[in-house]
Formats: sequence, C-alpha cells, structure tokens
Amino acid sequence: MSAALLFWLAGSGLVGLSVYGLIVNPHPLMKLLALNLLGSGVFLLFGVIAKRGAAAGLGGDPVPQALVITGHRRGAAAAASWGGGGGVAG
Repeated sequence: MSAALLFWLAGSGLVGLSVYGLIVNPHPLMKLLALNLLGSGVFLLFGVIAKRGAAAGLGGDPVPQALVITGHRRGAAAAASWGGGGGVAG
C-alpha cells in the first residue's frame, strides 16, 4: 500500500466519521468537534491531491496548499467564534 493511498483512506475515513457525527449528535459541542474533524479530513485529502498532482521531482501543487493554509485559519476562527472564543460561555 502506498503512502498516498493510506492518506487518502485516512482522509476519507475522517470525512465519513465527521459527517456521521454531524448528523447523529444533537449536542452543539459534539457538532463543533465533528465540524473540526471534517475540516481535518478535507485538508488531508487536499494534501494528497496536491502531492498527486505534482510532477515527479517537483514540489507539490501550490493551489491546494494555499487552500489548506486558508482553511486552517478560517476553521480556527469559526471554532473560536462558535465555541465562545475560548472563554467561559455565558
């Protein structure tokens, strides 16, 4: 099994598990955790796509890498705003 296939399966598993968590769990905190897990799975899949799209001997494709960096920042901002900003929710 190649490394790309292993990462592809792991990313797909994370996406599937998080979608299940979003549908099944009624608690808002569990939905937030499932949403963060979904973002991690999508970022992992983008990384696999960036590496597969690159030619041999060259670096990865910069467009999926830029999307991952932007997505990390937006995911952190969404988690902080929905989760109370890290402080005590009142």
